[in-house]
Amino acid sequence: MKNKQRLMRIGLIGLGLEAYWDQFEGLQQRLLGYVDAVAQKIEAPSRTIVNLGLIDSPEKALNAGHACREQDIDLLLVYVTTYALSSTLLPVVQRARVPILLLNLQPSAAIDYKTFNRMESRTAMTGEWLAYCSSCPVPEIANVLTRLSIPFHQVTGMLHDDPACWNEIDQWLRSTEVVHALSHSTLGLMGHYYSGMLDISTDLAQVSGRFGVHIEMLEVDELSSLRRQIPEDRVSAKVEAFHQFFQIEEDCPEEEITRAARTSAALDQFVDQHSLNMLAYYYKGTGVPENEDTMSSIIVGTSMLTASSIPVAGEYEVKNVIAMKIMDLLGTGGSFTEYYTMDFNDDLVLMGHDGPGHAGIAQDRIKVRPLRVYHGKVGKGLSVEMSVKHGPVTLLSVVEDKERGFLLLVAEGESVPGEILEIGNTNSRYRFPMGARSFVEQWNSYGPAHHCAIGLGYQAAVIEKIAALLGVSYRKVL
Repeated sequence: MKNKQRLMRIGLIGLGLEAYWDQFEGLQQRLLGYVDAVAQKIEAPSRTIVNLGLIDSPEKALNAGHACREQDIDLLLVYVTTYALSSTLLPVVQRARVPILLLNLQPSAAIDYKTFNRMESRTAMTGEWLAYCSSCPVPEIANVLTRLSIPFHQVTGMLHDDPACWNEIDQWLRSTEVVHALSHSTLGLMGHYYSGMLDISTDLAQVSGRFGVHIEMLEVDELSSLRRQIPEDRVSAKVEAFHQFFQIEEDCPEEEITRAARTSAALDQFVDQHSLNMLAYYYKGTGVPENEDTMSSIIVGTSMLTASSIPVAGEYEVKNVIAMKIMDLLGTGGSFTEYYTMDFNDDLVLMGHDGPGHAGIAQDRIKVRPLRVYHGKVGKGLSVEMSVKHGPVTLLSVVEDKERGFLLLVAEGESVPGEILEIGNTNSRYRFPMGARSFVEQWNSYGPAHHCAIGLGYQAAVIEKIAALLGVSYRKVL
């Protein structure tokens, strides 16, 4: 059965106090309007909004808590519209058992003091003040949640005309979408670890338990079998797709292009049959010529998959394919990389990797080049060469952490133009604000594996929120 992912579901409640409604005319409807405004602002095709309205009594709180479970929400937005009792929120969060985002949003920047103080009725004045009173109960709510060890997050700002506030809310929603997608993803592991790379080995129970990823253990033999059955017309179609997708260099032998096309077509079928959302692989391929033929012709096809939102990591890099998937879900790429060398003249770090590259973040079209030897690996065949688009970039590594399972390690820098190593691998020049020496030493101090994922733009703020939602650690190299 194909893996059809459900939409993320966002629960939304407004907190109020029932005693106010008879005392202050129009206040209840006004606050309901605030909640509806939030619902409209967060609407998107990628998510379902479950608007439970204004919760203002213990009875409504209990019903809202049950509704959160029934609706299977992924995140609960709590809009604190005015003063409200902490006991009103508690039944909701105890039953929802999902991450909580407190929205402390005023309707505008400030009360119009002169107009307010000219109001003839002090009752009306209090009602107006209560419409701006969202900050008042937040300490009370935070106190109770903290004492009960219930995690929460918060955004403070204005309901309207506050881009910084709504950008932060959007980051929380995007982060939730990433966490939701991971928990509905299947990771295929094909082959075995690369001998001697102790940093790459990891606890798969932690991977599934912390990220919610389902893992399928797969055989290279199956891919070889599929490859054997690919009809010639599909091979020809894949060759044509290669020429459209890549810049095939003139020295690439036709037989190598055909060999890679056959493997790529088999990979497509392999991924589809197992409903894979990502794949990590490595296989020496010695002793069985057919398997060596398969694995030595895999790079071009895995590059196409990576650019099609199915990231593929070589060297059985389980942790790094998760990092690549996070970057891909953010729409920023996620290309496999490692240190190559340092350029002390220009204060840069050169980074890249053999194997799959991400065409979506390439500076130019990916070049396909023939290699007579895959360094450190068996066989020969086609490889890809690319540089990451020049401009802001983010590096992400999923690092094992004794306390919380994993740590998301991030650095922000810049991909810059200049000479690269034209060796048929991905290869880019990166500059970091703290300088190359300091970056390398700080990054290494956290004990990451030697691979990481590279994506476009500055994504640290969003990744920090992803870590918070996952309950894992986060560090940024500064």
